[in-house]
Amino acid sequence: MTMTALITHRECALHEMGSYHPECPERLAAIQDRLIATGLDQYLVYYDAPLAEREHLLRAHTPEYLDALFASAPEKGLVHLDPDTAMNPHTLRAALRAAGGGVFAVDLVMKGEVENAFCLVRPPGHHAERSKAMGFCFFNNVAVAALHALETHGLERVAIVDFDVHHGNGTEDIFRNDPRAMMVSIFQHPFYPYCGTDDPPRHMVNIPVPAGTRGDAFRQIVWDIWLPALREHQPQMLFISAGFDSHYEDDMGGLGLVENDYFWVTQQLMDLAKECGHRRIVSTLEGGYNLSSLARSAVAHIKALAES
Repeated sequence: MTMTALITHRECALHEMGSYHPECPERLAAIQDRLIATGLDQYLVYYDAPLAEREHLLRAHTPEYLDALFASAPEKGLVHLDPDTAMNPHTLRAALRAAGGGVFAVDLVMKGEVENAFCLVRPPGHHAERSKAMGFCFFNNVAVAALHALETHGLERVAIVDFDVHHGNGTEDIFRNDPRAMMVSIFQHPFYPYCGTDDPPRHMVNIPVPAGTRGDAFRQIVWDIWLPALREHQPQMLFISAGFDSHYEDDMGGLGLVENDYFWVTQQLMDLAKECGHRRIVSTLEGGYNLSSLARSAVAHIKALAES
C-alpha cells in the first residue's frame, strides 16, 4: 500500500448554505462512512487541515477580494454572494480549512512523509476566480495548493486534472497566463458556468463533452488527449480537482461516469506521476451531490491513490 494522507477538519462540516442546498455537510459524512464501511480508513494517515494563511491566498486571489470576503462573513444568518453561494457564521473558517488543507498536503508530499493526499474538505474551490466567489466556491483550493508548490517548494511545472461535471473556470482564470501550470479537464457543455471553450491557451487542455457522455468516451479522451499533453508538460507534481458530479446517478449534471471510471483515471495519473520521476499527487474534493454515488466514487478514487 502507498502511504496516503487524508486531510479533513470538523469545521468543514459547519458551513451550510440553507436547507436543501446540494452542497451540504452530509457530503463529507457520506464519504467518511463509506471509508469505514470498506475498511479503507485503516490504511490512511489522517491529519487535521490547518487554516490557510493570507500569504497563501494572495497567490491566487486579489487583496481586494480577500478583504471583501472577510468583511462579508456574518455573525448570524446567511449572506448570499450570488444566488447559489452563501456564507454562514462558520463559512469563512471552513473555507480557510479547505484551502489550508491543500497547502498542508503539498508540504507533506514534498517532505516525503506521504506519497499522495486526498483533501476531504468543503466548500469546494474550482469555480472561485481570482476576484470572485461563485458556484459554491470561495477560495480556489487547488490553485492555492498548486501555487504553494511552485512558489514555496520551487517546482517549475505542475499540472491540474479536473474531472468535475462543471468547467473549473476559476482555476483557468487564475492560471490562464501562467504556463507553469497545465490544466486538463473534461466538462459537460453547454452547461454552467458556460465557458472554457473560447480559445483557451495551449496549457489549458479543455475538453467539452455533451450530456450523456459515458465512461468509454471519457477514457478515450484521457488516453488520447490528457496523457500525451501531460507527458509533454512533465509536471513535477499532479493536482486533482476531484468532482464526482459527473457520475450517472448525480442529477446535478448529465454525464455517465461510474465508480470504475474514477478508479481507472486515478490509476492512470498514478502511473503518469511515477513516469515523471515522482509519485506526488494532491487531490481535493470538488463536486458530487448524490450522497450514495459521491461516497462510492470518492472511495474508489482514494482506494486507487492508496494502492501502489
